[in-house]
Amino acid sequence: MGRLIKENNIKKAVKELDKEKSITSVSADVNKDLERAVEEILRGGIRRARANNRRTLLGRDL
Repeated sequence: MGRLIKENNIKKAVKELDKEKSITSVSADVNKDLERAVEEILRGGIRRARANNRRTLLGRDL
């Protein structure tokens, strides 16, 4: 599977979300783990859409 998430976008998101500015860097393994988590969320959504006999993945399936 191709990459869904860019490492640079993770760093930008962390900077925006970290209001106290306490996180100064992001480890490379964060990208891998986040990628796995997103893939699992999508797999679950696909299973739910199939179970409901739909060919369209909806937000509520996630």
